[in-house]
Amino acid sequence: MNADEIKRQGVHHATFLMAIHSSSETLGVAALDLRNPTSSLRQETFPIGRELSNKFLGCVEKVLPSSDWPKLKRLAVATGPGGFTSTRITVVMARTLAQQIGCPLDGISSFALMAPRLASALKPHEINQPFWVIKNQPRRGEIGGQYQLSTKSLFSNYRQAIELQPPRLLEKNLNLSPKLNALDDVGADILHLLEICKLAHKSGRKSPWNEVLPLYPTSPVSNN
Repeated sequence: MNADEIKRQGVHHATFLMAIHSSSETLGVAALDLRNPTSSLRQETFPIGRELSNKFLGCVEKVLPSSDWPKLKRLAVATGPGGFTSTRITVVMARTLAQQIGCPLDGISSFALMAPRLASALKPHEINQPFWVIKNQPRRGEIGGQYQLSTKSLFSNYRQAIELQPPRLLEKNLNLSPKLNALDDVGADILHLLEICKLAHKSGRKSPWNEVLPLYPTSPVSNN
């Protein structure tokens, strides 16, 4: 199916939202139909590790068949940091699909998705302060991003985190406080990503596909 066919089939029937997350060894896919968002929710995680390149499309189709891809109204993708290959595959796929369909694409870092979930470990006096999400990369250094919980609750189960500083390779011996260790939970975070996609759709936010890029805070090849 070429780009013109995709646009022609979907232009009058775009009703689906879809989110994709593969910044870890687990691929997460979630989708819903805007005509019935509660009962149409589909979500699944696939612990496929390094087989992502071979199994990616098949996994996505288990959640949303390719026959429905022309009906996508909006897409969202986790942009990393994560595995170099897995992040690149999902971001490139999401960009290509959004370009062919002509739909918006929301790119959210994996740290921003987990930050509200991790914030439950903050002390009471830290809960409204900026905090760091940190991940140690052996032989490459420490990656960190800074976040703050929003004063407005956009989600029923936890608050949204504002990304004050996107994930980057940190200078050595920085004294960051408070800081929380990154912890993957793709099942929870893919639902959060889909909710962000839904809220962006409701607000009519413009999210051009060509502005969404993968985050590579460290080189994919070690210098050692």
